[in-house]
Amino acid sequence: MSRTSRPTSLLLRVAACTGVAALTLTACGSGSGSSSTAAGSGEVKVGLITKTDTNPFFVKMKEGAEQAAKAEGVQLMTAAGKFDGDNAGQVTAIENMVAAGVKGILITPSDSKAIVPAVEKARAKGVLVIALDTPTEPQSAVDALFATDNLHAGELIGAYAKAAMKGKAAKVATLDLAPGVSVGVQRHNGFLKGFGATDKDVVCAQDTGGDQAKGQTAMENCLQKEPGINLVYTINEPAALGAYTALKAKGLEKDVLIVSVDGGCTGTRAVKDGKIAATSQQYPLKMAGEGVKAVVAYAKSGKKASGYTDTGVTLITDKAQAGVAAKDTAYGLENCWG
Repeated sequence: MSRTSRPTSLLLRVAACTGVAALTLTACGSGSGSSSTAAGSGEVKVGLITKTDTNPFFVKMKEGAEQAAKAEGVQLMTAAGKFDGDNAGQVTAIENMVAAGVKGILITPSDSKAIVPAVEKARAKGVLVIALDTPTEPQSAVDALFATDNLHAGELIGAYAKAAMKGKAAKVATLDLAPGVSVGVQRHNGFLKGFGATDKDVVCAQDTGGDQAKGQTAMENCLQKEPGINLVYTINEPAALGAYTALKAKGLEKDVLIVSVDGGCTGTRAVKDGKIAATSQQYPLKMAGEGVKAVVAYAKSGKKASGYTDTGVTLITDKAQAGVAAKDTAYGLENCWG
């Protein structure tokens, strides 16, 4: 899903599982509902900070962290920005979690550069910090990164699109994320590499923020500029569905190949329904689950996770192309964001 925007304030989720009705961290137990997992019990505490708590991608990520925390018998504290891009909110969340005594923090940075000073302060106090989904800039600012190889995700759908076009001259539109955001840049570049093209071959490029309404507007703008567009790459499936809506309004939905990245359940159903030809599926639940396990291992042994861990990507389509490895939508729906 969309994972961008710009900073300002904060929202740290209203606590429910500890019974504290205030604007604060949500300090949840292991998920068992037992009072023995309450804050101050002396157990290992793990923090999860996402860009927002409403985006389905991050909801699934939180679900993965909760499952792993329950399995490992540790306490999970969660927080999120008030909006996608709320760096100030994430900074405050880091500070609050460090003060609460977390052993490690898992974070999807809203601003890959601006979050670095807060991360460095946490690490200086012995807190393990792992980035999920989105790398910091520089990547070495955190102890480790658990994420999709977004360049490879783009390459997969680029190679698929090349095969699906079957030699037909392509008029390519790219519906991107936002300038300078690493996830969007990597997917875009990967698509072009997989397709065997460059930005010079793109007849229309628009930023959408990964939003469906903006994706529709972007597609409308591109069709005004170049009515003959026959291939559309989108940063994610909401943008793809926006593009599909615009194309359908012009009676062009069957004439244009749409490929995307994310593999959420809604997006995978759109592939099954033929609205999107193929998508590269990623696994946020796994990112968070593996992150929690890494913090627990650090708490037990002192050994820190390091470097980059690829949490996997799978091309999902019901119209497989020769030479391009893929799974069908039955597999995709069974594993969407798992």
